[in-house]
Amino acid sequence: MRRKGLHKLALLTLCSGLLLAGCTSGPAKKVEQQSSIKVMFWDESYFFQQYGDLFTMRHPNINIEVLSTQSLYSSGNGETDYEKAFKELVEKEQPDVLMLNTGNFETFASEGKLQEIDTLIGRDKYDTETIYPGLIDLLKEKGEGKLYGLSPSFYGNVIYYNADLFEKYGVEVPHDGMTWQEILDTARRFPTDGDEKTRIYGYGNQYGGVTANNLADQIARTQGLQSINPDTMKITLNTDSWKQAYKLALDAIESKALYNPENGGFQGGSMEEYYQSQPFLMGRMAMTVESAYLLQNMKEAKNAIKDYKPFKIGMAAGPVDPASPDKTRDLYFNEVFSIRANSPNVDAAWEFIKFINGEEYAKVKSRAMNNGLLSRMGFSKEFDGQSLDVFYKLKPVVDNSNRNMEKIPSDFYAQYQPILDRELGLVKDKSKSLDEALKTIQDEAQVVLDKAVKDQAEKKQKGDSGEEGASSGQGGASTEVITITK
Repeated sequence: MRRKGLHKLALLTLCSGLLLAGCTSGPAKKVEQQSSIKVMFWDESYFFQQYGDLFTMRHPNINIEVLSTQSLYSSGNGETDYEKAFKELVEKEQPDVLMLNTGNFETFASEGKLQEIDTLIGRDKYDTETIYPGLIDLLKEKGEGKLYGLSPSFYGNVIYYNADLFEKYGVEVPHDGMTWQEILDTARRFPTDGDEKTRIYGYGNQYGGVTANNLADQIARTQGLQSINPDTMKITLNTDSWKQAYKLALDAIESKALYNPENGGFQGGSMEEYYQSQPFLMGRMAMTVESAYLLQNMKEAKNAIKDYKPFKIGMAAGPVDPASPDKTRDLYFNEVFSIRANSPNVDAAWEFIKFINGEEYAKVKSRAMNNGLLSRMGFSKEFDGQSLDVFYKLKPVVDNSNRNMEKIPSDFYAQYQPILDRELGLVKDKSKSLDEALKTIQDEAQVVLDKAVKDQAEKKQKGDSGEEGASSGQGGASTEVITITK
C-alpha cells in the first residue's frame, strides 16, 4: 500500500519531539526531487511506527511503499521453504530496500544481489565512526570485505550479577571476560541448602531451568562448536571440545548450585506471578547471562510487585571463549537494511538507510529499548540507572555454528533429541561414561541423519516432478503455500 502524505496529524506531533531531540542540527544531504521507494519489511504498521513515520517527516519528498513479508508466514499445507519464497518475492516485487537477517544477508551479498554501500558512504562523507566498530567489521566479514548494509540495532548478552549476594557471602564479583568455567566455579561458592522457592542459586536462566543439554549448548555456542556439519551432513559431537562442554555442564548440574525447577518453572498466571517466579528478579540468584531485556523486566517487576525489595545489580562482559577472551559470538542482529542491486532508486534508498542508522534517529530511539541496543554509540548510555557500556566492550566475531543449518532436514531433530536425552540421562545416573554416551549419540544420530537426508532428497525429487507436470499443464503458473514456525 502506497503511503502519500502519511499520518499528517501524527507527524506534526512527532515533529515537536524530534526538534526537542535535536533534529535540526547537521541535516544529512537530501534527495530533493520527489521520489518513491519500496521497502521490504515483515509488517507494514510496525515499520511506520519504528522507522517510516520519522523518516517521512524528515524527508517528505520520498514516499514509502511497504512490501510486507507476512504472507510468507501464513499457514498452509505446503512444505516449509521460507528462504526460497523470500527470494521469489524479492524477484517478483523488486523492492529498493531489503530488511534481511544475518542468514539471508550473507546469501544475498554472496550472490551479488545487494548494492555495495562503501562508495555511497565515501561519496556523502557519512559518519560511521560512532557506529559500534565490531558491528561494521561483522557486516563486512559477511560481505567478504565489502559493506552491503547497516543495522540500526543489535542484541547481545552479558553476565548479570546480584552484587548484594556476592557481598553477603564474601564472593569476588564477576569481571569482564569470564569463561563458562569461571562462571560455574563461582556459582558453586553460594549455598545450596533450602527449599526450591526460598533458597539461593549460584546461576540460572531467565526462562526455565538449566539442564545439562541447554547449558552445554550455551557453552558450545560461546566456543563456536558445531554438533552437525551441514556441508558434509556429518554429526560432529564426539570430539574433545564437545566432551569438555558436556563435562562442564554435567558437573555444574550435579553441584546443585544451578536453578532447575522440577516443574520447569513458571506455568502461567499474572505478570506479577511471573516476576515472582523468577529467582534473579526476586534477589535469590547470584548470576545469569541475559540480554538488555532483563533490565526492562527488572524495571517492570519493581512496578508490578507490592513491597518489592530492590538489590544492587552488576554487569560484566562475557561469557567468552578462553581462546579469544576479548571477543564474543553472542551478538546478533535481526534487521540489516540493504539496497537491492540494480535498484533504480539508489539515492532515495540510501537516504532511508542513512537516516535510520544516523545520530538524529538514535537520539529519538535512545529513550526506549524495544528493538535492541542502538548500533550508533553514545546515545543509549544507560537504562533505569544501569550503564549499557558493557554491551559494547567485546569485539563481535562471526558465529559459524549455525551457518547453513537450514540444510538439515526438519524431520531429523524430532528423532535426534530423544537419543540425546536418553544418553545424557544414563551419564547423570552413572550408568554410562560420557565418552561412551557421546559415541553412541554420534553413531545413532548419524544413521537418523542419513535417512532424513535420503528421505528429503526423494521428497524433493517427487515434488520437482510434480511441479514440472503442473507447469506444462497450466502454462507455467503455480501457487505455493508456505508454512513456517515463527
